[in-house]
Amino acid sequence: MAGRRLSLRTLVFLGGAMLMLVPAVVTATVSTAALQRRVEELQVEKLTTRGELSANLVARRLHGLSMDVARLAILIDSTNPASARQQIEFMSRLDTRYSWLGVANLEGKVVAATDGTLEGERVAQEPWFRRGLDVTAAIDVNGAHDRAHLPPASMESSRSIDLAAPVHNAGSVTGVVGAQLNWNWVVEGMAELQAPGIELVLLSRDRVVLFGPPDLVNKPLNISSALATDRVNTAFLRERWPDGKDYFTAIVPMTGFADLPSFGWSLLVRQNADAATAATRELTRSFWVMLGTGALAALVLLYLVAQWLRTPLRRLSEAAEAIVLDPTSRAPYPETRFEEAARLSNALVRMQSKLMGRSSS
Repeated sequence: MAGRRLSLRTLVFLGGAMLMLVPAVVTATVSTAALQRRVEELQVEKLTTRGELSANLVARRLHGLSMDVARLAILIDSTNPASARQQIEFMSRLDTRYSWLGVANLEGKVVAATDGTLEGERVAQEPWFRRGLDVTAAIDVNGAHDRAHLPPASMESSRSIDLAAPVHNAGSVTGVVGAQLNWNWVVEGMAELQAPGIELVLLSRDRVVLFGPPDLVNKPLNISSALATDRVNTAFLRERWPDGKDYFTAIVPMTGFADLPSFGWSLLVRQNADAATAATRELTRSFWVMLGTGALAALVLLYLVAQWLRTPLRRLSEAAEAIVLDPTSRAPYPETRFEEAARLSNALVRMQSKLMGRSSS
């Protein structure tokens, strides 16, 4: 059993290593975990803030267009087709954000329109006309809607925003100004709001991607963040998208601005999780490398200390064993490394002298 006992060097080395490494590893693990949590909190703040600012800016831009249509309605006389046509043509050339502008009288007949498109057509059943009789209105139109009233060029898109405002004459409503927003303007405006590494994904009420990565546009999005858009005000998730990559995703419901409705749209702001945490991973890796290097150096030093403590005790134990077998053996080495070893060395020398005195008598 004595041969199985641990040496002093082993005890000092293992004990010192445990006392040194365990607290260091625990502290390092807790610290790196806290760092990762803080990085995610910063990602939440960054993506959510960008999403809220982007959503507000989009709403303000759309509201500005709606007000432009309302101001146009003030200038137009729907009872004078020639004058109305002149105003429409001027506005169409001046502002390319509209793919179509037109004026309908109270019977719902288009009396003036961009390039004469749809003039003479009946639009009394169209939502923009019916709502525009009462107030300035903005309507999100999807591909399922009957689009026979729209100009041919606009039929390439499955979605548009129709704007309308009542035309007054002598205090009475005499017609409706209608406008179809050029959807490319919405797309270009959303593209301008993106930042390197941060993507915006605009969702319709039915979770169809209106703007975003090309492989997702005009397709329903059925990931967790998209499914949660109608149930949360703001949220932040790390989830896998259809491209197989993990993204940090902030959910920001679109809100209306002034009298402009929100259309039920939502905005997802995403950032590739690997890219977002690359700097943190590098910092963490460097930290662990430094910790490992320091720990290795400390273990080497600890081993040398353990060896330094063991050497005098090993020599003294060997001398004691030799004296037991032969009192006249060589005297113990005069140890001076530390007090206990020196006292033990002196004690062995005195003990050997007494044994040699007894032997000679």
